[in-house]
Amino acid sequence: MKRNFFIDLESILYNKDIFQKIQKFEIFYENFKLNLFEFDHSHKAIIKENSQVKILHPMKIRRPKEANSVLSLAKILHSVAHIEYSAINLALDASYRFKNLPLQFYQDWLEVADEEIKHFLLLEKALNELGFKYGDFYAHDNLEKALFLTKDNLAHRMGIVHRGLEAKGLDANPFVLEKLNTTNHPIKSLFKEIFNVILNDEIKHVSKGNFWWNYAKDEKDNYLKLCKKYKEFNLLGKIYNKDARIQAGFSENELQELDDFYNKN
Repeated sequence: MKRNFFIDLESILYNKDIFQKIQKFEIFYENFKLNLFEFDHSHKAIIKENSQVKILHPMKIRRPKEANSVLSLAKILHSVAHIEYSAINLALDASYRFKNLPLQFYQDWLEVADEEIKHFLLLEKALNELGFKYGDFYAHDNLEKALFLTKDNLAHRMGIVHRGLEAKGLDANPFVLEKLNTTNHPIKSLFKEIFNVILNDEIKHVSKGNFWWNYAKDEKDNYLKLCKKYKEFNLLGKIYNKDARIQAGFSENELQELDDFYNKN
């Protein structure tokens, strides 16, 4: 008898033990690839707070301007690890929450979750080498807020989270790497490899967000209009990664519109 895809995924999504969660997902994902699940789309999704760290308002979090000590280096890495851990939950939640979609949708977001786990573990290993771990510092809950606000609308979830906030990560990637490279710590040799892995994978993730945004949106939907609706989230860096965004599905005209909206108002 096949297991229920959504019930099993719910138990993983809301597991409070980070490494047990990852271990259970790895088993789940292998079983999914072996076609061992049934999809009962009548399942009703729940939603609840799902953070694993101490939360502060973004304006109250002090961000190091450079990695001039082990502590500041760890804080920068922790902030990225938090984004990657939140992205695991966002990918799992998309797979869990939205029903009656083509099998490719569930394949796509489980693949994303698997890659976000890889990113998180790379960053957690780097933190451990510095004598820290995920959860040692405060973090913000912007990504979880976006999850809650878009829980009832697939197009909005894809547009704001996976085409928006994840794309902003493409913008930030080279600048975070540059900041980390100001350190003289021996761990510095790992950063380029880690951040290149993250950048290349995130281009694919934003591309998936782009595909499913176009799949789910109405003919009348316009991306800039969606950005204005969710104006509490800034979805474009002041200096944006044009090449990476175009690879992920943005057009030059669209990027100019977004730049006019976010950076010239």
